[in-house]
Amino acid sequence: MTADFKLIKQKIVHKWAAWSLVQADFSDPVGEKFVRTYVDSPGAVGVVALVGDVGARRVLLVRQYRPPLDVKTLEIPAGMRDQEGEDPQITAQRELEEEAGFKAGQMIKLGSHESAPGISNSKVHLFLAVDLRQTTVDRHGPEEQFMTIETPLFTDALEMIKNGEITDGKTVIGLLLVAQNFKQFL
Repeated sequence: MTADFKLIKQKIVHKWAAWSLVQADFSDPVGEKFVRTYVDSPGAVGVVALVGDVGARRVLLVRQYRPPLDVKTLEIPAGMRDQEGEDPQITAQRELEEEAGFKAGQMIKLGSHESAPGISNSKVHLFLAVDLRQTTVDRHGPEEQFMTIETPLFTDALEMIKNGEITDGKTVIGLLLVAQNFKQFL
């Protein structure tokens, strides 16, 4: 087979906040037509923020209520890329300050991942933040108003992944990327 999948047409079925529900017609490599519906998203950012001294690093995590799951999750500070055209690193800096009340002296790109490629085009850009200095928080919405900050040792956070206490995808990926590629900061 030398042919590939082709997007034929798409239409917005519903629009809300920063997202759209899109229905699209495609053809497969042999020319068969099919329809898929997905969420068009501006994407998000996540920040692995390290505090404390090298050798005894702690990671800044937020515990917040997540309505779709009806639980409080433990996550890295994160947020939607809801300001059109904004560089992901600027969004990450803003979210770190809004949610956790810290500015980073150094912000390093870790990479990105697709959060749910079967149902959305959302891409999450991940960053490592070091040399933090405290500032003020500017939380939005009830989930953020009632979030709490936790700062476990980085090594303990890795154990929390193993024991199932940290299950959020961007948090797991971000922590593991730092553990594997940025040991000099730990």
